[in-house]
Amino acid sequence: MVGVKECQQRSFFVPNLIQLRENLARIERFSERIRINRRFSLKIVRYLVQRYHQQCMYEAFVDHLNQSQLIPTGARVLVGYSGGADSTCLVHLMHRAGLDFVAGHLHHGQREEADKELALCEAFCRDIDVPFASGRADVPRIAADLKIGLEEAGRHARYSFFNQVSFGLHCNLIATAHTRTDNVETTILHLARGTGMSGLAGISSKRDNIVRPILPFSREETRAYCDEHGLWYHDDPANEDFAFSRARVRHRILPELRSINPGVEQAIARLSEIIDEEDRFLNGMAAAALEQSELDTNGALSFLTEDCEASFDRSRLASLPPVLFRRAVRLAVQALGAGLSREQTLLVESGVISTEKGSLTAEGGEVVVEWNPQSITVRQLQPTEPFRYSLTLPGETISEEFGWQFTAFDGSAEGTIQRRNSLEVCLPAAAVKGSLYFRSAVQGDTMRPLGFDGSRKLSDLFGEAKLSAAARVRLPIVCDMIGPIWAPGICLDQRMKLTGLEERAIILRFGQVRQDPSHNMETGVRA
Repeated sequence: MVGVKECQQRSFFVPNLIQLRENLARIERFSERIRINRRFSLKIVRYLVQRYHQQCMYEAFVDHLNQSQLIPTGARVLVGYSGGADSTCLVHLMHRAGLDFVAGHLHHGQREEADKELALCEAFCRDIDVPFASGRADVPRIAADLKIGLEEAGRHARYSFFNQVSFGLHCNLIATAHTRTDNVETTILHLARGTGMSGLAGISSKRDNIVRPILPFSREETRAYCDEHGLWYHDDPANEDFAFSRARVRHRILPELRSINPGVEQAIARLSEIIDEEDRFLNGMAAAALEQSELDTNGALSFLTEDCEASFDRSRLASLPPVLFRRAVRLAVQALGAGLSREQTLLVESGVISTEKGSLTAEGGEVVVEWNPQSITVRQLQPTEPFRYSLTLPGETISEEFGWQFTAFDGSAEGTIQRRNSLEVCLPAAAVKGSLYFRSAVQGDTMRPLGFDGSRKLSDLFGEAKLSAAARVRLPIVCDMIGPIWAPGICLDQRMKLTGLEERAIILRFGQVRQDPSHNMETGVRA
């Protein structure tokens, strides 16, 4: 009998049912030749084959986790558990492996059987002593509200539920029960709808905090595992509903492809694996090109907008091979949570090559791409609401939303050299009128820059400092009861000039927020 190690060295992890039947037939013929009672020998053989299949799949699962490091030691995982064969198999395998996880089940509010399935899922987890969490969603209403199909609405509801539960139960990862068969179906769907390399790469084994531990296994293998262990599972009627594209691929297209090549599932999976490796390599090259061509936007204040905009040297990107240029532009847009169609990517490429000035809005409407003879810029269009908060003296005032912080403390003005564009200033306490606070810049703001006689508009000072539009709305302006006294990195007002006679001074520092684990990372300003 084939050993576990030999099984793992094959092109797929466990033998499929066809191979098992062939082995069974060989042993049956052998039994007849040596004149052993046929019925008794078959019982033994079936038992051994069953045990072999179970153990081989479990060993392959553990080996896959060890090699891939999908689930680090000490991680807590939320497993999406629908009650189907795939997710039931995953829950049982993870339980056998002794992993720390919670099974999460979402009631979709679509079928009468859903209540019974929820109860059975909970009972199964209770029987094997696995923590269980459940939730409910009105998927038809979500589909109507978002004007999307039921399949997409269900996926939206599931991942919203997974994220909510994983946060509440302190889970590091979310595990879904996608199989090699799901991967093949997804690749075919992408091919039919039109796609690039990333679409042909299929389903990734890890994306952000989402892992797919049984992706190397087929649906046939997960069903066999459940049957051989006597595990309850249900079949989703949607899998047989030809109104869904995936069902048509599963029951019409894949059987036809298998008639051409019985191993088509493994062949497509290998193709996806090859393309995924090459896609990752090209993405790495494109990311390196972006890093090398990124411009120093906003100078010392670049941290204000590092999460919402980036600018790149046009000539350096334009010198890239076209394939790499397009990929680099798409990556820059994807980093801000949007995407570009092929037509949009080609439009950017055409504009950059011709050194024209132009712009377009990426898919989704929240990111814009702008290009001119000097640069290519991608930025989010999310509006920033005006803000105003008191400044803590002494102490820290932190904006988790924008990623900056003020530090204020009493100090001495002795030996201090004041600079207009510094990120640290020394203010004569006697010159400050009333309480200090900070707010967003407003139209008409003026300051009298240190060392200048006349007043200047803040908007003009921003322009001279080449501050981007996104940085301008995020930069806090420190004020007293009279008006603005400091725009960090831009201007210090003449009213705050040191005379050398100060009895008390206030030191203010402005900079990027320090990532202190003890901070409560809530959006907003925290004193």
